[in-house]
Amino acid sequence: MSVLKVLVVDDELGMRLGMKKSLARHKINIPDIKEEITFDIEMAETGEEALEKVASFQPDVMLLDYKLPTMSGLEVLEEVTAEDSEMVTIMVTAYASLETAVSAIKRGAFDFLAKPFEPKELRDVVEKAARSLLLARQVKKLEEERRQVRFQFISVLGHELKAPINAVEGYLGILADKVLGTEIDKYDDMVSRSLVRIRGMKKMIADLLDLTRIESGQKIRSLEPVNVTEIAKHAMETSEVAAAEKNIKLNLHAAEEINMVADSGEIEIIMNNLISNAVKYNRDNGQVDVTITKEDHKITIAVQDTGIGMTREEADSLFSEFKRIKNEKTRNILGSGLGLSILKKISGMYHGDVSVSSQPDVGSTFTVDLHTT
Repeated sequence: MSVLKVLVVDDELGMRLGMKKSLARHKINIPDIKEEITFDIEMAETGEEALEKVASFQPDVMLLDYKLPTMSGLEVLEEVTAEDSEMVTIMVTAYASLETAVSAIKRGAFDFLAKPFEPKELRDVVEKAARSLLLARQVKKLEEERRQVRFQFISVLGHELKAPINAVEGYLGILADKVLGTEIDKYDDMVSRSLVRIRGMKKMIADLLDLTRIESGQKIRSLEPVNVTEIAKHAMETSEVAAAEKNIKLNLHAAEEINMVADSGEIEIIMNNLISNAVKYNRDNGQVDVTITKEDHKITIAVQDTGIGMTREEADSLFSEFKRIKNEKTRNILGSGLGLSILKKISGMYHGDVSVSSQPDVGSTFTVDLHTT
């Protein structure tokens, strides 16, 4: 429940009390905001008193009489508008005319209410003002959140790219200065390490492009019948070299044909991320088991490894952007920290989800559910 502060400004006591009574016990519901609104009401008799109350009470909505002694409502309006306040002003006048309304709105009034009016008319115009005010605040809050997210995103991206760029720059400096002499073979290891770093940066850029296309809705999808088992086989073939280097055995448990209507590129991203990670974070002489099942209208992909595993706290935060588990075991494992975030977004596009169960030094199982209709 939210409370909006309302200042009623009128030189007639009966009008002030009448407006206060009409709003005091009134509640409004704004579906767009999903919140119930009540009112805290203060009153002022003159323009001067109104300005004092604006400063001390800081109302959200002001019901301002057009004709006041010594200082007119328009003069009050001009002063409060000049203060760049979020307050919404509704001009109340017995001199209802187009000229009056235009004059008030030009000076910053949100709306106007002509005397005499029914309590319902008052409540309707206040509700309209409250809706406008709260929606504007919500938009402002969302814009600020977007700015913060953008700032954090760029900061993390800069941090993630800085380390590999510095490493490559250092190796190139050694090459340029011929620190190890003129025999080119002595620099093979540095060249190899530089290439690994550059491939990592290229992977990060590719993941970023995938992520932005998905989130912006600009990714062109081609939905057609695909064999999920066949895509899994291709992904396993892609990881065979990396698996062989660590003597990791890749096993597929699935029917020859498990079909669904999907974008083949999206299913490839899911398979490649799951299987490459299972190899990357595995131990030497380990194994990876890929299990694909279909039940009714749901396909489940489970990839189990015998790797380094994770704690519950690490697993809970794993699907955020740029989130990588950083500890002594993962220190030398390169990655963009975006793959699992992309995987979660893609699974959501198929009304599914992704989860992980893991145990340190035992292994992890990533499970993706995709709904076929």
